[in-house]
Amino acid sequence: MFNVETIRKDFPILHRQVNGKPLVYFDNAATSQTPQQVMDAIVEYYSNYNANIHRGVHSLSQEATDKYEQARLTIQKHFNAKASHEIIMTSGTTHGINLVASGFTTLLKKGDEVIVSALEHHSNIVPWQMLCERTGAILRVLPMNDEGELVMAAYADLLSEKTKLVFVNHISNALGTINPIKQIIEQAHAVGAAVLVDGAQACPHLKPDVQALDVDFYVTSAHKMCGPTGVGMLYGKEDWLNKLPAYQGGGEMIAEVTFEKTTYADLPHKFEAGTPNICGGIAFGAAIDYMNHIGFENIATYEHELLEYATAQLLEIEGLKIYGTAKEKTSVISFNLKGIHPYDVGTLLDKMGVAVRTGHHCAQPIMDYYKIPGTVRASFAFYNTKQEIDTLVSGVKKAKMMLS
Repeated sequence: MFNVETIRKDFPILHRQVNGKPLVYFDNAATSQTPQQVMDAIVEYYSNYNANIHRGVHSLSQEATDKYEQARLTIQKHFNAKASHEIIMTSGTTHGINLVASGFTTLLKKGDEVIVSALEHHSNIVPWQMLCERTGAILRVLPMNDEGELVMAAYADLLSEKTKLVFVNHISNALGTINPIKQIIEQAHAVGAAVLVDGAQACPHLKPDVQALDVDFYVTSAHKMCGPTGVGMLYGKEDWLNKLPAYQGGGEMIAEVTFEKTTYADLPHKFEAGTPNICGGIAFGAAIDYMNHIGFENIATYEHELLEYATAQLLEIEGLKIYGTAKEKTSVISFNLKGIHPYDVGTLLDKMGVAVRTGHHCAQPIMDYYKIPGTVRASFAFYNTKQEIDTLVSGVKKAKMMLS
């Protein structure tokens, strides 16, 4: 049974105070909080089997290797990848995107086209701009509408035999929009284009099946899903990963090195140069196990209740406007109070113990579309409560009264 009060006991940070008030943490889209079970996995690693992996014959090294590779298997099973070597351990979503962008430098030519959506995080815009600068490829933008949804009719017009790559987030970090990535992938494949999906905002809320989606590349970060910072994963179809050149040179990613020639290791090690974030990878696996124990269907149902409740309560405040009203969205609300800068609202909410994000959320093109400097973003997780939403609403009303 899903019991939020029981779940909250797993998160020590939720019981602290900020500025003399009980913490209300609504910045989950930036990073989620970490349960004790994941912290215990981190402490266990450093307390009992801290050693480098894959190279040692001693017991600690073998134990650390087994735990790290077990985490890779956990990630493979969670995302339903066909093989564990299709899971590349990275430092996070941005690392995975840049790895793929770097690899396609050798596969694109002048005049080729790549498509990004108007809803992207900067991490899924800038690497492709850099790729186009290196190769002479042309960047096309799939537009959005006032509701924060992608204009799919325009997507059909953008696709052609020149399209080689399509990049889209599964869920918008700024607006919470859930994009129709299955349709996007199918239409891209129809013209022979590959697709990379940024799943950083999706993976805390739903369970992507990379084989069912038939996606070519999928990236995410552990710290969005109750894990530590500095670790994530890139899923890539084996054929595509074999086509891409090595991203970095160093230890672990080699088969044989001489001064005349170096040959590279097989997947996944080809893309994992140097000593990895061993503890982080193990903790990533522990975080996935924790979330699966709660159940992603339970998480989705409960977070939808929070979203509907918060939306209704906030819209009762005169002068409050919500940006991102897609029919399909997750538990993110971006809003502004008329005539008040979002930074000022966020600062006052912090004084009341409420943590929200303000600004353009690394999605400046979205803010430019709405002609605003940014928004106040409240993002909810399965460990938040309706009582905390009441505190947020009360704080927004107080901020409006003080700043108007």
